[in-house]
Parts: sequence; structure tokens; C-alpha cells
Amino acid sequence: MILDILENGDRYAHLHPLLPTAFAVLSRSDLDRLPDGRLEIDGDAIYAMVIRGPGKAPDEALLETHDRHLDVHYVIAGEDQVGWKARTRLSTPAVRTGEDVAFYAEEPDVVTPLGPGDFAIHFPEDAHRPMVSPGDVHKVVVKIAL
Repeated sequence: MILDILENGDRYAHLHPLLPTAFAVLSRSDLDRLPDGRLEIDGDAIYAMVIRGPGKAPDEALLETHDRHLDVHYVIAGEDQVGWKARTRLSTPAVRTGEDVAFYAEEPDVVTPLGPGDFAIHFPEDAHRPMVSPGDVHKVVVKIAL
């Protein structure tokens, strides 16, 4: 997992050829006005999900992993208290509910607050628990195929 501010996004461009595209999307001047839902960028290779709504309580959220995507979580407004745990430390069986997502009923090892302008990159080895907040969260998650 990588945590940083958007202004430093270029430092991570070498990690995947589509990360510069992700950071360009997150730098759009109209990002806060985009409608909720899927934002098409380049088919299934890279797309974004615009999410706006109330955060969950920690006991309402589950850790999740992805096998075929990395996620770039970027907060526009509010605070997302993202949990993290190394995938190799997960002990409960995965519950698969989608094409590339598995959920785990255990606690994260670390919780990091992401505020406006902050991003986190989650790789397949990173179990993460997003959208935990006492208030509303407005964020964009860019999904990059591996």
C-alpha cells in the first residue's frame, strides 16, 4: 500500500504504465462535479468509480482484496478511515461476491485517515477496508487491470 498526496503522484508513475493516466484523471478540474458511478477511461484496462455517500461504522465494513486490479483511492471531500492488513496475514476464508473482489471478516492491522487530496494505492497483496467514516465521503476509486 502507498499513501501520499495527489501532488506527489508522479513519483509512482513507474509502478504501472497506467498510473499516469489515473493521476491525470484525479487531477481533473471537474472531478468534484462528476456524477456517481462508473467513469469510463479505457474500457476494462482502467476505469473509475465515483462514490458519494455516508461512511460506514467500522463494524459494518469488511476488508477486501482484488486479484486482477490495483485500486487508487482518492478522497475529494470528507474523511475515509481506510483499514489495511497484509493479505498473507488474513486467516478467515474469503467470501467472493463479485468478479474481482473477496471480503474478509477480520480487523485491519492499521487504520489510516485519508482526507481531501490524499490517495492510497492498494495492490493485490493489500487487504483494505474503505468507506469507514462518521460522516459523508466523496471519493474516486480508479481501477487498473494488472
